Amino acid sequence: MPLLIAAFFITALLYASVGFGGGSTYNALLALSGVDYRILPLLALSCNIIVVAGSTLRFARAGITPWRGALFMTALAAPAALLGGLTPIGEGAFLAILGASLVLTAMTMLLPVSEGEGEARRWARFIPLGAMPLGYLAGLVGIGGGIFLAPLLHLARWREARAIAATASFFILVNSLFGLAGQVLKGGEGRFLAAFDIGLPLLIAVAIGGQIGSLLALKFMPQRWIRWGTAGLTLWVGLRLLFAM
Repeated sequence: MPLLIAAFFITALLYASVGFGGGSTYNALLALSGVDYRILPLLALSCNIIVVAGSTLRFARAGITPWRGALFMTALAAPAALLGGLTPIGEGAFLAILGASLVLTAMTMLLPVSEGEGEARRWARFIPLGAMPLGYLAGLVGIGGGIFLAPLLHLARWREARAIAATASFFILVNSLFGLAGQVLKGGEGRFLAAFDIGLPLLIAVAIGGQIGSLLALKFMPQRWIRWGTAGLTLWVGLRLLFAM
């Protein structure tokens, strides 16, 4: 458990530094530790909520969040996240989807990030259509979905970088809340209590790591280095999970 707590702390610190929650990596770390796969999404989504809640609030207070676009995409995704949380899934399929999502996550984090808003691309208007499948995936395996949404928004030059980070943070928060609700309804009180018994030290670790990551990390390390380090960690965990099946 001490090693797992440390891994959760580091994951929260790294992901919070680039505006994400880290749900996919929490899931994989728990799976590799032998935790029952049925309670993994409960723990990962709870950790997501703790990590991104603070950054979402800070973005909102600073007036950075583009509420019209963020609310529209999140409104499309949230019901799908609830449906994903309610969907039964076997262990093999769960681990395969999780491993593949981790590898894809790492690849999206390596995509170039535009520094300015620039001229929006013609296909930017179609990005909200991807919110629903991202929401469903969020609820199904316990990730927020924002880590896939943000690179698309950057490539489309949808908004400037901080506005995209604010949108992704809000997207992750709401999807995680709806996905968690679906998971609780599917698994019942007993599974939720089992997850809480295992996860309390982990929740504390991500709360501390997320705060440090969002407040301090970017002041001491270039964001590009943090993204590459997070992508490397995510890719390693995802590949290890896939090859362990």
